[in-house]
Amino acid sequence: MTSVEEPARPNGRIRDAVRTKAEILDVATHEFARAGYDGARVDEIAARTRTTKRMIYYYFGGKEQLFTAVLERSYGVIREAERGLDVEHLDPVAAIRRLAELTFDHHEQHPDFIRLVSIENIHGAEHIAASEKLGRIGSPALDVIRRILEAGQKSGLFTADVDAVDLHVMISSFCFFRVANRHTFGALFGRDLVAPAQREHYRTMLGDMVIAYLTAERAAD
Repeated sequence: MTSVEEPARPNGRIRDAVRTKAEILDVATHEFARAGYDGARVDEIAARTRTTKRMIYYYFGGKEQLFTAVLERSYGVIREAERGLDVEHLDPVAAIRRLAELTFDHHEQHPDFIRLVSIENIHGAEHIAASEKLGRIGSPALDVIRRILEAGQKSGLFTADVDAVDLHVMISSFCFFRVANRHTFGALFGRDLVAPAQREHYRTMLGDMVIAYLTAERAAD
């Protein structure tokens, strides 16, 4: 791709690059989540920001790179929340419940993240696979889960020999489905999974389900 030189700054004013890039990413996040990767238009993103299409290309290089940057920032938000999770002072049962609640709350509060992940799956995760940043970002939650599982098994509270990734899948699946399938589930079964009146019911249900799995007696092979 041909490099794009920085456009001239009007009236000699110094552009706040950090603020401008953040604004572009805010608008691009909503546009990609709304229209999908193929449907989103850089022209539309530029029209909804205080910048130009040429400036977007200058900062990000193109539509593909912009979408990758959106994914990187979106994943970074939940990874930062996971890093800030303080459960060391809790017993294993309370700690794993708190971790599940963190994922529940994040997915509910960031529906655009759910849409972006769905869109990236449609595209075979090609942008994530090509991103060096996402390849290194990992999931702090896995380290937390491993420590909690180890503590729970040593104390005898957890009877299941569970892999941290499998437990992460279990928690994420419930939280993701609740937001991603809200409309189809509601149309089929007449129940809004994200209705405020049902929020604590499902939040508690998630924790109960995870704890029941970790503490259930297993039949011998």
